[in-house]
Amino acid sequence: MKYLKTALLVWALSVGSALAGPQGFALHDTPQPVINVRYETEDGSRGDMEDFRGKLILVNVWATWCVPCREEMPTLDALQAELGGDRFEVVALSIDRAGSPVVRRFYDEIGVTNLKMYVDKTMLSMTALRTVGLPTTILIDAQGQELGRLVGPAEWDEPEMVSFLQGFIQ
Repeated sequence: MKYLKTALLVWALSVGSALAGPQGFALHDTPQPVINVRYETEDGSRGDMEDFRGKLILVNVWATWCVPCREEMPTLDALQAELGGDRFEVVALSIDRAGSPVVRRFYDEIGVTNLKMYVDKTMLSMTALRTVGLPTTILIDAQGQELGRLVGPAEWDEPEMVSFLQGFIQ
């Protein structure tokens, strides 16, 4: 726990976060570059973050074995149902080494119906996106720049959070 607190402090100092959104969402003073992360979809096709250019995305790095991740997933699914479309998408990026089959079972088990499946079996996205814990959720603008992030679980479908994100979509 001491290591995690230290890592969070180092991260906060390194990204220069000065503004806070709901539930501790940390916004950057200026947008930050994002490394182009690769993933697989459920049908086995490959893609990367460049596929989302032109769209605001909320990337949630998670795993089926992460208890807080499992608990917040229904709220991300509800957020996608409410706000998802041509201008915004929740990108739930699983780092499960077992790949799509384990994520599909999890989605079916808890009734996820609005989120597409994105999987990084290599877990390289964790380093590329500078995640210090799971879940980590990153807001990326249409130009592929990081606007801010939240480390830890959140209730993404709460009215304050939905309103906060709507401000970026518009």
